[in-house]
Amino acid sequence: MKTDINALLVYPEFPETFWSFKHAVKFVGRKAANPPLGLLTVAALLPSEWNKRLVDLNVRKLEKKDLEWADVALVSAMTVQKESARQVIRLLKENGVRVVAGGPLFTVTPEEFPEVDHLVLNEGELTLPAFLSDFAEGRAGRLYSSADYADLGRTPAPLWGLINPRDYAAMSIQYSRGCPFRCEFCNVTALLGHKPRTKSTEQIITELDSLRRLGWKASVFFVDDNFIGKKHELKNELLPALIRWQREHRQLSFFTEASIDLADDPELVDMMVAAGFNMVFIGIETPHEESLAEAKKLNNCRRDLLRDVKYLQRSGLEVQGGFIVGFDSDPPDIFRLQREFIQKSGIVTAMVGMLQAIPGTRLYERLQREGRLKGQCHGDNVASSTNIVPLMGIEKLQTGYRDLLENLYSPKHFYRRLGVFLREYRLPRIQAKLDFQHKMAFFRSVFHLGLVGKERFHYWKLIAWTTLTHPRMLPVAVTLAIYGHHFRIVCERNVLKEGC
Repeated sequence: MKTDINALLVYPEFPETFWSFKHAVKFVGRKAANPPLGLLTVAALLPSEWNKRLVDLNVRKLEKKDLEWADVALVSAMTVQKESARQVIRLLKENGVRVVAGGPLFTVTPEEFPEVDHLVLNEGELTLPAFLSDFAEGRAGRLYSSADYADLGRTPAPLWGLINPRDYAAMSIQYSRGCPFRCEFCNVTALLGHKPRTKSTEQIITELDSLRRLGWKASVFFVDDNFIGKKHELKNELLPALIRWQREHRQLSFFTEASIDLADDPELVDMMVAAGFNMVFIGIETPHEESLAEAKKLNNCRRDLLRDVKYLQRSGLEVQGGFIVGFDSDPPDIFRLQREFIQKSGIVTAMVGMLQAIPGTRLYERLQREGRLKGQCHGDNVASSTNIVPLMGIEKLQTGYRDLLENLYSPKHFYRRLGVFLREYRLPRIQAKLDFQHKMAFFRSVFHLGLVGKERFHYWKLIAWTTLTHPRMLPVAVTLAIYGHHFRIVCERNVLKEGC
């Protein structure tokens, strides 16, 4: 078999969801929110003599010349990208391209893709070498998997040269995998384990240096499942190094995902802000204590969630929140409780979804035993359906969900929530530099939100209030107003239009 293989790496398209930010990235002249970090890392694991080409379908289409060029195609996807992944695989097979598939979607439900030639599952650092060895000898099997967990100290840096950074609103890097908690509905631990594993500080600094050499001066997303899984290492190794790096370069801002117990450690919070973190996504799920206990979200129990959120905001961390409705323990007024909590918290980016049962989770196994599953999880955080049979009844869940989202993302309530946040938030010292496109985003927002949008009254009220009282926060206010525009479009097209 020839050694100079033409390897086509394909990343399927995201549907129109909250997380896609499709309608927001256009304001800053970008095509997608984040690059396909997993595929870029896989590319670095491939033989150096292979020719590599990456096609992100969120950025451009897969063209005939790509198909004619490819000897083999590597496809990676998350569950929410399932439909696009199916279309991509069908197109590749129709053109005689051998398909290798991996990533969360294929690891969770490999049986749904019989047409794939080779399934390289779990963590690529462990399973890809065995496949490549067999492939080189012309005897590659169909399934490669592992129950072990990779040593991230051996994970190579992504091959950034395969993408155009200017296509993306933010870059991505990964420090750790895994989460110490055991939430019933989450498949992170099923895929990546309970014991967080980390890259070395030197690896992270090297990756940041490579982004700096590319000329990247905007935001960087630490895509960790729970960034604070190893607090001791963070406080004694990574964060001090990031603080030193920022003092030298002072050009990047960071955001990540963490658990709410971050609020219990003021020293850690202060160090993260000093290192350049200005935003954190937290799975709050629900303000109802019994539902949290049911979901084994024990780290959220017996605490004042509203107080914790306010503390993080006042410390310089914007809190994005994940929320879920449809737990068995949800009371009849859960939709009101969720709405009131979100409005009082000032969590502008509130990602609310119906409870889904993901294969491999304890929730899936429990509901399967109870005969309460219907179909597969679609992974969409704004879908108007679920694969579980809720105790409250599907009609009540769908109606309550629709009404909740309609309320949260109506201009009146969204801008009111944005005002609550701006009154609490302390702008951190380190902010991403505003390039030409980010400055143009303001003028685009004036047209789309201030002149033709249904939110124009609320938009101008926000601009006037922020300019007079918190002028340094104007970029934050405009950015979040643009997010609201995206959320409203997604909500109207995917939830309200369907009428659940």
